[in-house]
Amino acid sequence: MMTEELKAYLFAEEKPNEAQERSLHNFIIETLGHDTEIEWEKSDKYSGGFALKIGETLYDWSTKGRLRQLRDAVTGVSASEEVIPLIKDKLSEWTPKAMAEEVGEVLTVGDGIVTISGLRHVTYGEILLFEDGTRGMALDLRPNEIGCILFDDDECIKEGSSVRRTGKTAGVPVGNAFLGRVVNALGVPIDGGGAIARTGYRPIESPAPGILDRQPVNEPLETGIVTIDSMFPIGRGQRELIIGDRQTGKTSIATDTIINQKGKGVICIYVAIGQKTSLVSRLCETLYKNGAMDYTIVVSASAADSPSLQYIAPYAGCAMGEYFMNKGQDVLIIYDDLTKHAVAYRSISLLLERSPGREAYPGDVFYLHSRLLERSAHLSDDLGGGSMTALPIVETQEGDVSAYIPTNIISITDGQIFLETDLFFAGQRPAVNVGLSVSRVGGDAQTKAMKKAAGSIRLDLAQFREMEVFTQFSTDMDESTKNQLTYGNGIMEMLKQPQNHPYTQDEEVIMLTVAQYTRFKGIAVKDVKKFIAGVTAYIKETNPNLIERINSTGRIEDIDRQDITSAADKYLARFVKSAG
Repeated sequence: MMTEELKAYLFAEEKPNEAQERSLHNFIIETLGHDTEIEWEKSDKYSGGFALKIGETLYDWSTKGRLRQLRDAVTGVSASEEVIPLIKDKLSEWTPKAMAEEVGEVLTVGDGIVTISGLRHVTYGEILLFEDGTRGMALDLRPNEIGCILFDDDECIKEGSSVRRTGKTAGVPVGNAFLGRVVNALGVPIDGGGAIARTGYRPIESPAPGILDRQPVNEPLETGIVTIDSMFPIGRGQRELIIGDRQTGKTSIATDTIINQKGKGVICIYVAIGQKTSLVSRLCETLYKNGAMDYTIVVSASAADSPSLQYIAPYAGCAMGEYFMNKGQDVLIIYDDLTKHAVAYRSISLLLERSPGREAYPGDVFYLHSRLLERSAHLSDDLGGGSMTALPIVETQEGDVSAYIPTNIISITDGQIFLETDLFFAGQRPAVNVGLSVSRVGGDAQTKAMKKAAGSIRLDLAQFREMEVFTQFSTDMDESTKNQLTYGNGIMEMLKQPQNHPYTQDEEVIMLTVAQYTRFKGIAVKDVKKFIAGVTAYIKETNPNLIERINSTGRIEDIDRQDITSAADKYLARFVKSAG
């Protein structure tokens, strides 16, 4: 006989007869290698069969248990209405079997957090299924109990409810059918467009590619924003942080970058974390209007969703991106924003009674984001050569980039685009601070044409900002200083760019080349935008072969620069004359 603690308990509607008890004893001997005493308890929970519990192991042979077993065998996911037709189709060809399940018991529940006793063999990140069908994930493993976060409401979970392991880690469905759709953090469509056919299922947590699995970041991912493409180029496989105070245009830069990928074979994924549903809806409308939704997936864990869904949302979006990256495609993923992601994780950690650290964040908050962002890479040719470029967004308070979360993410990423509040309210949009922004990939992620056209524009702007500070107290300036200020003001005006209007590569190259050549002599600052738009249209009309060469080769030869400057001379004379 076994000890009293490991006695077998039989739950059924009716007490089994002697023949059935002998069969049960034989089953126990086959399973455990020895017999044990069986105690019978009447239970309505296991109708149409029985359930045999030995320690923490449950053999559920009730009607409900066998149907659940069938569902998992057919779909590999937890219950939903969409799988019922699949179950009916497979019912005739399926044979059930006695399967052991490790079960636990709910100790406490509240605020989306459940503590559970038992389940000694559960693994970190494993999906748990409660008896009412509610799903959760093991996130805190302690000696005698585990902490679980819930993906559904906790209304039906009570103290004493049973919990079973699924043996599966948290994951999301993936496939080409997700393009153009809006889904939640579990991959369930929330746009009213019906069910989505999936071709695979990926875990939300997976190891980042190793060093030998990567290759250098050397192919540009053009944003269509001349400020960024000329001075802080982003390469495919890079991680470039967009950082700034609220309402400074961070999401607008991300949206413009998505719109600019039209026709370039880049799959875009936008992950909204803790955003208002109305803002996500407005962003989707913008993408639809500009024809960008066809190659975009929107993953939304809004402010109304639980911290658990906000916590897994970026990992779910990353898993969807990895599906395409592993097929050799290029992916752009935007996390908007990781500040709210860290806050959601802090809420979960405090409810799980983890020790708080700096700013009440748990000690592993750095690992929270590093393991996410490290999954972005440019894979080696042996692995298909796909890439995933990450644009994480972080919100600062009054421009403080030295706060805990901003400094963490700055140290993880390959550069940052800093948006300044003063520039934004001064009308300089996008409000990129040239001095604090940087791309650690640099010219490796620029085409030859863009590198040559950009020239020394960043240095010129830095000198202009410095000179502007000193000359504001003086009215007596020499001609050289006046020309430098004219050119600097003209550049700042040229870099202003309307929202949802990204430039093509040829437009950016022409703008920068014309700016360096003319230096805006004789042009009022208020007329710079008009002049640049006019000369660009004039060159496109008079020299279409030049445009085609720039876009197809990514290069600009000396003869091409001569063509541009010659056209600029002609148009400048006409423009100055017409301006009076």
